[in-house]
Order: sequence, then C-alpha cells, then structure tokens
Amino acid sequence: MFGKRCDGTRLKGIDPMVQFTPYIMPHRYDAMVETRVDLDFDSMTRYIRDQRKLGNYVTHMGIIIAALVRVCSQNPQMNRFVVGKKLFARNQFCISFVTLKKTDNGSVEESLCKVQFDLKDTIFDVSQRLAQAIEEGRKVEEKNATDKLAGALLKIPGLPSLIVCLARHLDNHGLMPKFIHEASPFHTSLFISNMASIGMNYVFHHIYDFGTTSVFLTMGKTEQKISVNSDGTCRSKRIMPMGAVIDERIASGETYAFMFSEMAKYLMDPKLLETPPEKIVTETEFLPVPPARRDGESR
Repeated sequence: MFGKRCDGTRLKGIDPMVQFTPYIMPHRYDAMVETRVDLDFDSMTRYIRDQRKLGNYVTHMGIIIAALVRVCSQNPQMNRFVVGKKLFARNQFCISFVTLKKTDNGSVEESLCKVQFDLKDTIFDVSQRLAQAIEEGRKVEEKNATDKLAGALLKIPGLPSLIVCLARHLDNHGLMPKFIHEASPFHTSLFISNMASIGMNYVFHHIYDFGTTSVFLTMGKTEQKISVNSDGTCRSKRIMPMGAVIDERIASGETYAFMFSEMAKYLMDPKLLETPPEKIVTETEFLPVPPARRDGESR
C-alpha cells in the first residue's frame, strides 16, 4: 500500500515546520551538516586492554557502535529518515560499514556489511555481532547478500541503471520489496567508516541520496591534544577525531548536541555499556498527546 513501509512508520502530529522542511530541502545533499567530534581514545584503549586481560575481544569501533546503540535507545529521533519528502521512524537499528578482504590472487577488495542491533544490546553483544559480520565479510570464498545482489545486476548491461531507477521509484512510494531493504547497505540507520585502520585521517563523507541513511561517521587516526585539568594544570592526551555528516531534517540541533554529549560520556567510561538500558525510549514519547475528545464528537 502506498505510504506503508516495511522499514519504518510515517511520523504524523509532529512540528509542522519539521514536516515542511523536506519540501524545502528535498535531497539529503541539500540538508547535510558537518561537524568534527573528538573522542577520548585513551579511555577506550584502557578499557580494551582491561577486557583483553579478561578474555573479551573489544575494539574501538565496537565501543563507538555500542555507544551509538545506547544513545539511540534513549533518543529515537536519531533513527529517523526522510523518503519522498516524508519523515519516518525506523523500526530497527542497523549500521553499515566496509570491511576489507583478501582475494585468492592476494589483492584486497571491499565488502559492504550491514548489521542489525537490538537497542538492549550491551557492549559485549555489539562486539559479538560486529566480529561475526566482519568474519563473514572477509571470507574469500563467500559473498554476503549485498555483494551477491550487486554481482547479479552487473551481469546484464544496462540493468543496474534500470534497477536503481525503478528502486528509487518504489522506495519513494513505499513499495520496495523487503529483500532489497535487507540486502541494501544504503537502507540503514547510519554508515560508519574506520579510516584509522588504514592510517588515514577522518573525512566528511557525503550521505547517500539513495536509500535511507541519515548519518555518516568516519573515525580518523589518533592525535595528541593538550587539555586543562580542573586544578589548572595541563596534560597531553590522545583523541580520535570523528567526522560526522548528518541529515538536519530528521532532528533539531539540540538532539544532535545530546547525541554527541551522551556518546562522550559512554566513551569516557565504557563500563556503562556493560549492562542493558533500564528502559527503551520510544518515538511516541516525543509526539504530542492529542487533545481529549468530548462526548458526541466525531472521531
């Protein structure tokens, strides 16, 4: 049915200006805002070292993703997306990223992965899901659903352009088949790229206009930063700069400020992510309560 989607629910009853914004900025590249966020690398590294001693495999990327899952569990506005000038609340939280794998001839290829997370996931749950996805993505002899779909389309000349054009049309009208949603890395809550793993600095990566991605994050190689302690003394610490590009149509600046401040809290003390959240905040808690109807009034 038109307007019904398998990956989200149309948001109604929200601020009229928020609903009107996609008509002013119909494309994601119209609405991209960029910022740099400095992550506490030393705190994450200490936590990783302590967990390795306990036999737990945790990575910097795993901690960052676990923090994002937790932030979204308390702030569902970050999991919205815009398609066809309409605002939707996503009904799952998933993250797409690129993993590198070696081929039989020794060359390196990129493989796109998409992992679905539960908003109740702890840092250990996230690390397990992430490690499993990376392991599967790096297998030379196997391809994931995304790779298989792309490979099949490229076998017939002209078919990729036709399929993408058709997919855009179906997506805008809520008619995209569910299996394409599941295979497409572009239909995701956010993209994240670990540029530090290949020795590169962060970049401000564009948000894809195809699909439903509203956030793109890139992790850069570490830097030294001088910080001032509460007693006025100075110390040097390592930070990991992160480039963030966000679709401003899905939420207010206040929401983004909350997102990054909460991320900073969890990255400074990842132990907070070891237990599930006490409560999952739903999108309906952000919507205004409709006025009570009087007796005899039509509904």
